[in-house]
Amino acid sequence: MPPSSDFVVRFWGVRGSIPSPGPETARYGGNTTCIEVRCGDHLMIFDAGTGIRPFGSQLAAEAPLDLDLFFTHTHYDHVAGLPFFAPAFDPRNRLRLWAGHLPPPQTIRSVLCDMMIAPLFPVPLSAFDHSCTFNDFQCGATLTPGPGITLRTGPLNHPNQCCGYRVEYEGRVLAIVTDTEHRAEGPDPAVLDLARGADVMVYDGMYTDAVYPRHVGWGHSTWQEGCRVADAAGVGRAVIFHHEPNHDDSVMDGIAAEAEAMRPGTLVAYEGMILNL
Repeated sequence: MPPSSDFVVRFWGVRGSIPSPGPETARYGGNTTCIEVRCGDHLMIFDAGTGIRPFGSQLAAEAPLDLDLFFTHTHYDHVAGLPFFAPAFDPRNRLRLWAGHLPPPQTIRSVLCDMMIAPLFPVPLSAFDHSCTFNDFQCGATLTPGPGITLRTGPLNHPNQCCGYRVEYEGRVLAIVTDTEHRAEGPDPAVLDLARGADVMVYDGMYTDAVYPRHVGWGHSTWQEGCRVADAAGVGRAVIFHHEPNHDDSVMDGIAAEAEAMRPGTLVAYEGMILNL
């Protein structure tokens, strides 16, 4: 049977900084960042925020698994779900964890080990040893995680460094550009390189243009800037992501309406949203 050419993206966590569960965020979701990407038969996950826990519960039934988990960076909202990711505890699975933002001597294994350590957490990272391998690369490298998949990487403007991703498969392109602060002098060339001509760009929309001046230097952008970047890079569809935890569903509805007016076709990510490229 020929391999599948499907290119599917599903959002399991769309919130930034800290989980924000409750009735006020029920429609868009309160889990922090986690994106599922399937290129044909190959599964990739981007970030392990709290959204990876429910995803893992679903994936457990598919064991044995073979997948790649890529981190944009290791701030807590992007790794907090990993200790609760059920497939990592199953020795039948083969999980490759990747990071490109860490300066030596830090490694993705050492950083996650420091998170899963007493008295912060009762289960050590060694519980994953039978299922997981840990891989570091230099941001800017090009990887080939699966057949026909090209994964280009590039630096983002965020405290403690961050790595953006460009997934190319079967002539289609997904750009993941989250946790990056735009520059006053104009679009960041590294962001434009990641996003240029992408069918879909997932972009850090933590702030609005009106609020952003109070948060200069915090490492995040605005949904309006996401639309401007999409125009500059010739992106097909922009998807606003990494939502401010204090933005409830009514605020997000307003952003969705304004974004559609500013750049028709722009989407605001919500938990469970599926895009087929």
